[in-house]
Amino acid sequence: MTDTAQIDELIEAARNSKAWPFQEAQRLLKRYPDGTKPDGSPILFETGYGPSGLPHIGTFQEVLRTTFVRRAFEALIGARPEDGKTRLVAFSDDMDGLRKVPDNLPNQDMLTEHLHKPLSRIPDPFESGHESFAAHNNAMLREFLDRFGFDYEFVASNDMYNSGRFDDALKNVLRNNQAILDIMLPTLRAERAATYSPIMPISPITGRVLQVPVEVVDADNGIIRFNDEDGSEVEQSALGGMSKLQWKVDFAMRWVALGVDYEMYGKDLTDTGVQSGKIAKVLGGRKPEGLIYELFLDANGEKISKSKGNGLTIEEWLTYGSEESLGFYIFPNPKSAKQLHVGVIPRAVDDYWQFRERLAEQPLDKQLGNPAWHLLRANGQGDGVVTPGAGERLPVTYGLLLNLASVLGSEATSEALSDYLKSYLGEVEMRPELQRLIECAIAYTRDFVAPTLNKRAPTATEAGALRALDDALSGASEDAAAEDLQTMVYEIGKDEAHGFENLRDWFRALYETLLGSEQGPRMGSFIALYGVENSRKLIADALQR
Repeated sequence: MTDTAQIDELIEAARNSKAWPFQEAQRLLKRYPDGTKPDGSPILFETGYGPSGLPHIGTFQEVLRTTFVRRAFEALIGARPEDGKTRLVAFSDDMDGLRKVPDNLPNQDMLTEHLHKPLSRIPDPFESGHESFAAHNNAMLREFLDRFGFDYEFVASNDMYNSGRFDDALKNVLRNNQAILDIMLPTLRAERAATYSPIMPISPITGRVLQVPVEVVDADNGIIRFNDEDGSEVEQSALGGMSKLQWKVDFAMRWVALGVDYEMYGKDLTDTGVQSGKIAKVLGGRKPEGLIYELFLDANGEKISKSKGNGLTIEEWLTYGSEESLGFYIFPNPKSAKQLHVGVIPRAVDDYWQFRERLAEQPLDKQLGNPAWHLLRANGQGDGVVTPGAGERLPVTYGLLLNLASVLGSEATSEALSDYLKSYLGEVEMRPELQRLIECAIAYTRDFVAPTLNKRAPTATEAGALRALDDALSGASEDAAAEDLQTMVYEIGKDEAHGFENLRDWFRALYETLLGSEQGPRMGSFIALYGVENSRKLIADALQR
């Protein structure tokens, strides 16, 4: 198949796909049927970041989901990432005023002294050599995004305001000041409306972002008038970093000034999207396409709050699981809330690899609905219908590694698990992904599995079946195939002499008496990995109980 034929096949499949990134991309294609803007410039995707805190799992999911849509759009128009048909801007709103001091930051007293100043004009509380609080957090954002291989351009609000690149857009806001007030004032409480202004001047005395009524003196030259904190009347320019727009106005101004075509945001910003869309129209622009995604929940189904600390950090996920598994868990329907806690990690890891292995055998239309297709292309790899990494698999599941680590207990080290794997698999190359999961399995077992293990004594019925299994294993070699061992376990459970009503009861008995948990792996694979003689010792220990 030629490259052209491949691309044509991909375009056809993409236009018929029901996967949500393609549904989003198709809405964007209706906006630009030729796949490009009238002036020929690239389609612009944007994500926003508030640098009052460090990047977190919400930052990751927004950039990742936007990237899914970006790559889906490129597939729709038959473009490769390197063709430059799209751009992704990660925008940092670092001109925002610091409203309160987060509890988890150092130098609390210093930060308190700088409350309400732009984040980009507050000293770095971490004392890490950056010129400001925002500069430190912006550096963390870029390091964070680079860690996952995202293709993006970083844009800081501070640079845009201070350099004058937003000046024309600010003049446009001043010219339409009353029209913006007409949109915003009906949405505000009376007390807030009394001091509301679309534009917030920065005090020449204190350097703070002021929430005061503002009179537009000369829109074309950017001149405004207001009363400063000490009551004095001030007339000054709103340009060149001397002011900051209110959040909803800033959102709209940015869409128009940068020419943003697609931006998604959380359910908590639904009203912001509505009002900002109206303001964008007043400014002569157009609200970008974009979906409203649901927020994450904790293990109890409650909304995750940074102040409560009831969420799961990205560092925690990556301690116990892989980057791909996090992306896999995030991929399905973004309009449905997801519970985010450590208990979902093991299944996400194994499910990702199952979908990745299956990818190579699927017809193209099914591939486009496979989360692995989107994750493998997120960093810009893949041409036509070829997806690098499709069909690859790991020789053992993460669940099996967890069970092995739990049985080894205090002896569970990276070297020990690697030795068991080499014995089980032969002298195979230890792929980085597998070595990474070994470390994750040890950490997960130590922190969450080991404290809950409780190997109970078998019942009389179960003890008879365990003796039968031990007898069968006594005739098995150490290199017995996992499938043969699984058949052996299966046949003992089916034997009516052992009195199990169904195989589920037999396997539960094995998990609870040998492993100490309610759930477990395919026992044939576990026995092959752990070793026949070692497995017989587990049975002996259980029978002694």
